[in-house]
Amino acid sequence: MKRRLFASVLMLITFATVASAQMGYLTNQHYYKKNVPAGNYSGLANIGGNKYVVVNDKPLYDGFDLFTIDIDYVTGEIVNVRKVKSLSSGYKGVRDGEGIAYFPPSNTVFISGEADNKILEYDMNGHLTGREILLPSGVSIPVSNYGLESLTYNARTHRFWTTTESTLPQDGQQANSVNGIRNHLRLMSFDDNLQYVKTINYIMDEPLSTSQAKTYANGVSALCALDDGRLLVLEREAFIPKKLGGAWCVNRVYSVDTNSPTTGNAPAQKKLVAMWRTSFNLLHKDFANYEGMCVGPKLSDGRQVIVLCADSQNQYGKLLRDWFRTIIM
Repeated sequence: MKRRLFASVLMLITFATVASAQMGYLTNQHYYKKNVPAGNYSGLANIGGNKYVVVNDKPLYDGFDLFTIDIDYVTGEIVNVRKVKSLSSGYKGVRDGEGIAYFPPSNTVFISGEADNKILEYDMNGHLTGREILLPSGVSIPVSNYGLESLTYNARTHRFWTTTESTLPQDGQQANSVNGIRNHLRLMSFDDNLQYVKTINYIMDEPLSTSQAKTYANGVSALCALDDGRLLVLEREAFIPKKLGGAWCVNRVYSVDTNSPTTGNAPAQKKLVAMWRTSFNLLHKDFANYEGMCVGPKLSDGRQVIVLCADSQNQYGKLLRDWFRTIIM
């Protein structure tokens, strides 16, 4: 336990040092109280220009939202975010939509649900088309809070990618705030015909938490597929103590080369892209549980922007905010 605690403290102390070796430049957090109503925004995808589809995991009706996100083409900073409208399938919001991907070949949207653990297709009016991406045989996901969390699609590689937030029961024990276990996940891909292609094994970092929490979440909350075959993986560990104050959330974005051959069940090699910590205490009020990540525009110098959004739990207790930020690759 002492060794784990020392490692956790060392990790937090060296955030600034690690930043100099990262592949991505992290911009500032922003929120837009007047333009973005309180929500549970858990995924987003670009559909062209400054237009994005955004999924809310606790909507009144199942569907998705349309947003505009304006970005400075020189600095990569977000300058404005605005919710345009909501599009509904007409069904009560019971799917717990977590991940969203735009599919250009049919001009449709796919959403992964954590309540039903299905990946369903919607047209651009928010209506269900009846098509579904079926998970490979042998993948059994129980109804829980650690089901299908993320979804991404890349038009150049013609691949969807998804994974569960935490370890499947058949793959081992899930990490919690005290056991120090590293989650073992399956990154699963599908082609344009919605057919299963392959699975890449992925191992998360060891948890930083060493004490009991009131609320704790440790898992992969978002994926983002790049044109060159790399897959960005967002590892998020959120800790809320039993007493008020002292909440923190550590976010790490890694890249995985999906074209690299793997041997047997060997886990993927991952490279750090960005890492940051947010918190809520007497000195800091920037706590942000990032759950959405997608490709944004390219800057004037050719660098790629990655856009992220945080789930504020409907601006919980009027204390949390719907944060947005970018990573410049």
